[in-house]
Amino acid sequence: MFDPVSQRVSFPKLEEELLDFWEKEGIFEKSVEAAKDRPRFVFYEGPPTANGLPHPGHVLTRVMKDVVLRYRTMTGFHVPRRAGWDTHGLPVEVEVEKDLGIHGHDGIEAYGVEAFSKRCIESVFKYIEEWRVMTRRIAFWVDFDDAYVTFHSRYVQSVWWALKSLFDKGLLYQDYKVVWWWPQGGTALSSGEVGQGYKEVDDPSVIVRFRVKGQDNKSFLAWTTTPWTLPSNVALAVAADQTYVTVRLEDGEELILAEALVGKVIGEREHEVVETQLGKDLVGTEYEPVFDYATPEGGKAYQVVAADFVTLDSGSGLVHIAPAFGEEDFQVAKAQGLGFLQLVEPDGTFSPSVTDFAGRFCKEADRDIIRLLKKRGDLFHEEVYKHDYPFCWRKMSDPLIQYARRSWFIKTTAEIERVIENNQQVHWEPAHIKDGRFGEFLRTNVDWALSRERFWGTPLPIWINDETGKMEAIGSVDELLARNPDAFAHFDAAKEEDPSLREDLRVHKPWIDEVTYQLEGEPGVYRRVGDVIDCWFDSGCMPFAQHGYPHQNKERFEAEFPADFITEALDQTRGWFYSLIMISTLLFEDEGLPHPYRNCTVLGLLTAADGLKLSKQLKNYSPPDEMFQKFGADAVRWSLYAQSLPGQSAKWFDGGANDAIKDFLLKIWNCYSFFVTYANIDEWNPRSSRPPLAARTDMDRWILAELDATVREVRAEMDAYRTHPSARRLGEFVDSLSNWYVRRSRARFWAKGESQDKDAAFATLYEVLVELSRVLAPFTPYLAEALYQNLARKGIDGCPESVHLDAFPEPDDARQDDALRAQMEAARNVVTLGQRVRAAHKLKVRQPLAEAIVVVADDDERDTLERFAEAITDELNIQELSFTDEPQKYVEFSLLPNFRVCGPKHGKRVPLIKKALQGADGGALYEQMEQDGKIGLELSDGPIELGPDEIEIRLEAKEDFAAASFKGRVVVLDTRVTDALKRTGLAREVVNRVQRARKDMDLPFEARIELRWETADEELATALGEHAAYVRDQVLAVSFDRSGEGQGERVDAEVEGHPLTLHIHPV
Repeated sequence: MFDPVSQRVSFPKLEEELLDFWEKEGIFEKSVEAAKDRPRFVFYEGPPTANGLPHPGHVLTRVMKDVVLRYRTMTGFHVPRRAGWDTHGLPVEVEVEKDLGIHGHDGIEAYGVEAFSKRCIESVFKYIEEWRVMTRRIAFWVDFDDAYVTFHSRYVQSVWWALKSLFDKGLLYQDYKVVWWWPQGGTALSSGEVGQGYKEVDDPSVIVRFRVKGQDNKSFLAWTTTPWTLPSNVALAVAADQTYVTVRLEDGEELILAEALVGKVIGEREHEVVETQLGKDLVGTEYEPVFDYATPEGGKAYQVVAADFVTLDSGSGLVHIAPAFGEEDFQVAKAQGLGFLQLVEPDGTFSPSVTDFAGRFCKEADRDIIRLLKKRGDLFHEEVYKHDYPFCWRKMSDPLIQYARRSWFIKTTAEIERVIENNQQVHWEPAHIKDGRFGEFLRTNVDWALSRERFWGTPLPIWINDETGKMEAIGSVDELLARNPDAFAHFDAAKEEDPSLREDLRVHKPWIDEVTYQLEGEPGVYRRVGDVIDCWFDSGCMPFAQHGYPHQNKERFEAEFPADFITEALDQTRGWFYSLIMISTLLFEDEGLPHPYRNCTVLGLLTAADGLKLSKQLKNYSPPDEMFQKFGADAVRWSLYAQSLPGQSAKWFDGGANDAIKDFLLKIWNCYSFFVTYANIDEWNPRSSRPPLAARTDMDRWILAELDATVREVRAEMDAYRTHPSARRLGEFVDSLSNWYVRRSRARFWAKGESQDKDAAFATLYEVLVELSRVLAPFTPYLAEALYQNLARKGIDGCPESVHLDAFPEPDDARQDDALRAQMEAARNVVTLGQRVRAAHKLKVRQPLAEAIVVVADDDERDTLERFAEAITDELNIQELSFTDEPQKYVEFSLLPNFRVCGPKHGKRVPLIKKALQGADGGALYEQMEQDGKIGLELSDGPIELGPDEIEIRLEAKEDFAAASFKGRVVVLDTRVTDALKRTGLAREVVNRVQRARKDMDLPFEARIELRWETADEELATALGEHAAYVRDQVLAVSFDRSGEGQGERVDAEVEGHPLTLHIHPV
C-alpha cells in the first residue's frame, strides 16, 4: 500500500529528490497559477545585492518570508512572489574598486567612468548563481525570471518621476549643510546609512586653554572630543543661564569654567574663586585662537557665544565651535553671524595651509595635535573617551566625519508628522518597534541627505541652466527627448560602435551627463548636476518602480499597493523600512493609511554559537551550503523558526540544525516510519471504512483534539505574523505525538489479528500524519512533501499532486475536546512530577517501585487521574497508583515568599512575610491554599493575602518516601525496593539491552527474533526466568531460552554489574 520507510534517513538526499520533483512538475508555478482568481496577498521582496556571497543572515530572511508566503497560499490567497536585485550604490562601487585595485574618485576617473559603469553591471550579478542555488536549496519560492532590477531603465525612470514630484512640491532642495561624510569614498551618507555603521571606539577627550585676548595669564577652558577640528575653531560656546567662575591657581593662572564642574575639572589643585558671573555675561569676550593657520571668513570669530546645546553633563561648560564639522556648530554660526573655516579637504586630509599636519588624515592626527598643544602649554587635561562612533557601513575601517558640504536634500522634516501617523497604522511584529526603535528614529528625523558624489547610481534628474541658474527636474527619458530629440545621440553612436552596450546604461553616468537641452526663449544650456542619489532611495521606490509606474503598468501597481507583508532584519529600521514609508507618504498623499506596507516583521540578527558576530575572518560559522549538505534545509529552517524571536538575536550554528533533526524532524520521521511499517504488515487500507470518532479510545480522541488545538493556534499565530509561537506549538504537538501517543499506543499496532481498537489506532495515526503534513508544509516543506506523497497521495482519492497545492487544515469542531485535553494534561503532569522525583533521588527509570501517591483536592480530580491510571502506572514504572487528601502523612511543608514576585509588589513588607511564613504551620497553609487559592497572614503591620504565584512551597518527604510538587500538585513515591521489585527491574534492563542491540543491527520495527541468553549470575537468571514472557513480548522474540550457544549475532552486555551474553537471530 505505502512505500516502505526506513528508520534511517538522509534528509539532504531526500530533499534533493523532492527538489527535482518540484521543478520537473512545476509545483511552484502551479501554486501561483492555481490561485490567480483568489484574493491577492501582496508581498514585497527587499532586494539584496548579488555582488557578494549569500550569508546566514540572508538565509534567515528568506525562510521567514517563505513560511508566511506558503501559509498564505495554503489559506486561500494568490501570492505573487517577485524577486528583486539592488544594483546601485556604495556596496557595488566598493566591490569593483577592490577587484580593480583602485580607490576613490581619482582612481575611478583614471580608470574611466564608462568602463567603471560596465564593470559595476558585471559585479552586481557576480554571484547571482550562488544566490539562486541558496534560494532554491532553502526552498524559498520566488520568481527570478520576472525579477525587478534597480539599474534597469524603466526602474530608474520611475525613481526620476518620484524625485520630480518631490521637486515640484518644494521638498527636494540644495543647501550647504553639515553631513556625515565618507572622506575615503568622497560622498555624504544618509542618516539611515550612518545608523548601520556604529562601533565602539576610544577617542581622546581634551580640555584646552584659550587665552583671553589681552590677558596672557587668563584662559577659557573649553572641551572637545575631536582635537582634529581645533585648527578650524571659530568660537567658544557657553550656556547663557548657567553660572561660570574664574578660579585662580597657586601659580596665579586664572581659568574660566562652569561653577558646577570646578571640582571635576580642577580636581585637588589648590585654587580660589575670584569671580562669578552668568554665561550670558561672557558672551562677546574675545580670545586668542590656539592655531592661526587661516582666518575665518564671512563673519566674526574668536569670541564667546551662547548656545542651547551646551550642557554641564561633562567637559568644562565651554564648548569649542567649528562650524565646518558639526551640525549644531553650523547652525549657531549661521544664527549668530560667525565666520567659517574649513581646513580639512574632502578626502579627509588637512589643507596645505595647516603646515604642521598638511596631508595627514584628520582623525589620525589627533595624537600629534595633542602633543603640540601640550608642548605649547595649551593642553589642560587629557583622557580617553569610550563611545559609539559611525564608520562607513560598507567599509567598517573607514571612519566618517561631520563635514559641511553643498548637497541635495529631501525636506522630510516638513512631512514627518504624516509619516508618524502612517506608522501608527502599521502592524509591527514585535509591537514595540512601532514606537520604540522605529518610532524614535522618526521622532528624531532630519532631512534626507540624498545626493552622492559618486558614479554608479541613479543619476539625480536635475538640470540647471548654465547662465540663469534656473533648475528643472526631469521625470523620464521622453521628457528629455521632448526638449531635445537628439539628447541621446552620443549614446546611440556609442551603442552602434559597441552593440554589447546595454540599453539600460542610457540613463547612467557617464552617458546621461552628456544630455543637454535648451528651452525656447531662454539663454543658456541646461546641464545635469553631476550627483547620483542614495541607493536607499532606489530601494524605497520599489513598490511602484518595479512596475515602471507611472509610465506603464498602472493597473498592476494599483493592484499590488500597498503590501500586506514585508520582513527584513532589525538594521532595516533605518534602511529599507524607513525609505519605503517615507517615500510613499511623501508621494501618495491621498492613499488610505497605512502604506506602502500593512504588516512588517522585524527579524533579529544572527550570531555565532558563542554569541559573537558572524565573521568570515574568525571563521566562526558554517557557510549555508555546508549546512544544507550536512543537515538539510528543513533542519536549518526549523532551527531558525524554533529559536528566532522577532527583533532578538538568534544563533547560527551546527548544533541548532542538529537539535532540529533530533528534537523535531526525526520524531516525525520515526512516527511516520512506524506507521508505514505496521500498516504495510497488516495491509491496512486508508480507503476502507474507519471507526467513528466516538468509538475510538481516549488516547485517539485526545491526540485528534490536540491536533485540532494545534491547527487553531498555529492559524491564529500565523495570521498575526508570529512564526516563533507557531513553531513552538507545533513542536509541542510533535513531542506529544511521539513521546506520548505513539509510545503509549505501540502495543495496539503490534497486536495480532484484526480488531476495532487496532483499526482505530491505524486510522487515527494516519489522519494525524496526513493533516500534520499540511500543517508542516509552510515550515518544513521537504518533510511535509515526503509524508504527503506516500500517505495522502496513496490513500486519498483526488488529492492534489503536491502538499503545496493543498489547503492548510481548518479547525474541526468534531475533534475539539478541551476537557479531555485538560484531563490528559493533568495525567501527564503527574508523570512529569513522578519522573522528577526519580531523577532527584537517583531512582532508576527501569526499576519498578511499589506505589505512587498523588495528592488530590477532591473526587473530580481523583476521577480524572484514575481514568488514566494505567498510563500513569506504566510511565512511572509503579505497581500501584493511590490518592490522598492528607499529604501530611508523607511530607512536611514549608513556605517561602516568591521574592521575584513579592519584591516589586510588597516592597518593605517582604521580610515580614518571610518571618510569618517561617513561623506558621506549613501543612495548614498548604491546605488553605488548595481550598481557597490564597492564604492569609497576620503581619506586624497588618493582615495580608498571598496568591499561589507569591509563595514557593517546599516539601520534605518522610522516611522511605520521596516527593515533588509543582503548582499545587504533589506526587509521592514509595522508595522501598523489595527483592521481587529488584528482579523485575533487572528484567526491564535486559529488555533495554536487547532493544539497543536490535537498533545496532538495524532490524526493522516488526522483525521477530530468536533470543538465547546466558549469565553466571543466578539473581539475574532468576529474574529472567520469572519475567520470560514479559521480555519475549517486549522484544518480539519467538523464543527465549537459556543457552550458552546460539545462532545469530552475539552481544556481550552488563546489567547492574551482572554479565550477560545474548544471541540474537532474526527469524
